[in-house]
Amino acid sequence: MRAQRAEGTRDLIGRDMRAWIAMRDAAAEVFEPFGFELAETPAIEQVDVFVHGIGQSTDVVRKEMFRVFSGANLERALTQGTEANLKAKQRLALRPEGTAGLVRAVVEGNLVPPGGAPVKLYYAEAMFRGERPQRGRLRQFHQIGIEWLGAPDAAADAESIVMLMEFYRRIGFDMNRLRLSINSMGDARCRPAYREKVRDFIARHADEMCDECRERAQLNPLRAFDCKNDRCSKIMRSAPLMIDNLCEECRAHHDQVKRYLDAAGVSYLEDPTLVRGLDYYTRTVFEVEALDAAVGSIGGGGRYDGLVELEGGKPTPGVGFAVGFERIMLALEAQGTRLGKDAPPCVYVANAGADLRERVFDIALQLRAAGVRTEADYQGRSLKGQFKQADRLKAALIIVIGAEELAAGAVRVRDMVSHEERLVALDEILEDVRSRLS
Repeated sequence: MRAQRAEGTRDLIGRDMRAWIAMRDAAAEVFEPFGFELAETPAIEQVDVFVHGIGQSTDVVRKEMFRVFSGANLERALTQGTEANLKAKQRLALRPEGTAGLVRAVVEGNLVPPGGAPVKLYYAEAMFRGERPQRGRLRQFHQIGIEWLGAPDAAADAESIVMLMEFYRRIGFDMNRLRLSINSMGDARCRPAYREKVRDFIARHADEMCDECRERAQLNPLRAFDCKNDRCSKIMRSAPLMIDNLCEECRAHHDQVKRYLDAAGVSYLEDPTLVRGLDYYTRTVFEVEALDAAVGSIGGGGRYDGLVELEGGKPTPGVGFAVGFERIMLALEAQGTRLGKDAPPCVYVANAGADLRERVFDIALQLRAAGVRTEADYQGRSLKGQFKQADRLKAALIIVIGAEELAAGAVRVRDMVSHEERLVALDEILEDVRSRLS
């Protein structure tokens, strides 16, 4: 059988990879002036990291998380019919999102000690979810995100949103075609009572709602606001809203976030039905959609003041967001924008005879040492064949090394666009190439 990539994955090669690099570079340019440092956590974590952080009731943990077993542990679990006898360190999963693992790293490394300064980290990594593959939704996908731990002030929420919108601007979005929605999900003081109100509301309309929403009513009733069933969506428009049930502190926090955004000139839509799919969010939540891309959300986040404690740390406030590379690429394409540079211009060094191959080797190394992308023949082609290969590689210049030219201390340089040729002294090759490429 011919080798094939796993379903729901894609290869990043050529321009796709350069686009991913460009997005990471844009993140660094935007986030680092705010004091954020790049971090990377393992792709494999203990299952409990995600259960504690994301929530047992979420679709991510219940249905989508890829489990990882060594051969011996898989055989043991299959033989016993359960993994209950495996140690916690043997129950592993591929990360489905970035926040829980990074918070685990902060807790384990005690990066925010009592009275210490907040820690600001950002990441650019692959994530994994066992979803049904479709447009803009893969089983291995890439995210860029930030986590800001130790800052309870509403300014941290607002500055995170400011960074997010500046990131979108920096990578080429028409900002008039993006919609930023914000909401507050309350906190541990006011949300429990509100959840009960929503649960009761769903119970009163249970006969009209889908099976999944009825199940959500028992596990996480707020997720019913996110149901894609048209009938459920219509019913939930009449459900109680969190914005009307905020405690005094949460309302003051939400109002302050909006004042900061207004002062920064950031446009937003206040959406009282906006919820995030993971259990750890508190207070501020936000989401960004490209209006004409038909790919759903291209990024979002919010505050998670209880997550560090769930991961075994001391109470520490946090806020963050994540953006999806694959969806952003689709959204940019819908707006007529391409991310990622073309490959740098190539110089091809050809030989007029096999006995001159060592001179090709020397000149190619000199050009590469100076940062010039350089190609040559490695398949014993004729000079005509080398010219054809240079054309396929879209070489800007071709340097031809011939015996007569070398005897004169020179090579022949041909412009592949204008077809102009001229002799260049051996000690002037680099200067000539640089001037032509510039």
